[in-house]
Amino acid sequence: MIRWNPFHADWHGVLKDGWRSPQILLLIFAASIPIAFEPWMALINNFAVDEVHNFTGLERGILESVREIPGFLAFTVVYMLLIWRQQTFAILALTLMGLGVALTGMLPSVYGLYFTTLLMSTGFHFLSTMEQSLAMQWASKEELPLVLGRMAAVAAGGSLVAYALIYIGFEFLGTPYWVVYMVAGALTLGLAALCWTAFPKFKEDNFQTMTIVVRKRYWLYYALEFMSGGRRQIFVGFAAFLMVAEFGYDPAAVVALFAVNHVIAIWLAPRIGRLIIRWGERPALVFEYIGLIGIFVAYAFVDVAWLAAMLYVVDHLFFALAIAIKSYFRKIADPADIASTAGVSFTINHIAAVTMPWMLGLIWVADESGRMAVFLIGAVMAVMSLALSIMIPTRPEPGNETTVWRSNVVLPAE
Repeated sequence: MIRWNPFHADWHGVLKDGWRSPQILLLIFAASIPIAFEPWMALINNFAVDEVHNFTGLERGILESVREIPGFLAFTVVYMLLIWRQQTFAILALTLMGLGVALTGMLPSVYGLYFTTLLMSTGFHFLSTMEQSLAMQWASKEELPLVLGRMAAVAAGGSLVAYALIYIGFEFLGTPYWVVYMVAGALTLGLAALCWTAFPKFKEDNFQTMTIVVRKRYWLYYALEFMSGGRRQIFVGFAAFLMVAEFGYDPAAVVALFAVNHVIAIWLAPRIGRLIIRWGERPALVFEYIGLIGIFVAYAFVDVAWLAAMLYVVDHLFFALAIAIKSYFRKIADPADIASTAGVSFTINHIAAVTMPWMLGLIWVADESGRMAVFLIGAVMAVMSLALSIMIPTRPEPGNETTVWRSNVVLPAE
């Protein structure tokens, strides 16, 4: 009989240094983000309509802009590191995120929602930036894709915990919004307390540049991050909307679809990390973008509900291959640039988060072919990403960042 073993090769060695290790701390960070964010995101529209007086479409648009402000400001993380160590700042950001979620239901007014959203989003974006930075520093170049894959799997597990919390609370217990938000926030604050009290302060081997770093030789990484942000907005903003607007999926069906995605990700994400180690970054990204071209074209023309759902699941699975972008940067980067560049890349990624949704929304509602046009634009972006990914060298390293331009930078071995 074949038995599933969670400590399969993809998880082998996670506890080799005990449970109070840097990698376990990264996994807790990865789980904490969806435990806080998924309940907030899943319920925010219902909460705003049901509980907040005079909340209209205008206020919803403002709320989304407020939520994205910290993403734009992620580059300022380098100034925070003048005050706090990266590990300490990550825990503070986790605490801020938990506090913002916990208070959401306690301040049911327009300005109260703006305040708690800004609080939650600041913690979310700064923690995400630090999580990425610390993963690149604590994992070796060779092991990073696997570590990031494990983090993606644990994040998927955290999302399932959040969905279970929401489902049980509303389906069986008739729980008020404020209680769900308070429980999600309290769980997050508890995890922050665990990170603070149970883990030692790990050594930071590489001095980090305490200025905003934008280097010419990282241009391909910046371009890949920007295109990744644009693709994410089409998936988050319009692929899910397609399920509801065009095929009539009710909330239970949408949540079930999300759950299927996360269950598969728990199993698949570490294997994708190991696959990137074996293939290299360029083949992995080429495979991803060729697949995305087909998926976006299919989105444009699909007219069968179950086929649209299959496309949505496959589309989500391709997200894990984006690990290769981070792995590529780790191989070409000066170790001292990692924290600063993590913030800069987050800001670049979020340029698309603000500029694309409203423009594509105008295209969607312009006429009957609007939906087709939005997803065909996604296919064009995938073609552009494919062209960029081909420029990644077979063996990326400082001085060999792209196939079209070589810098004269050679860093000493770490």
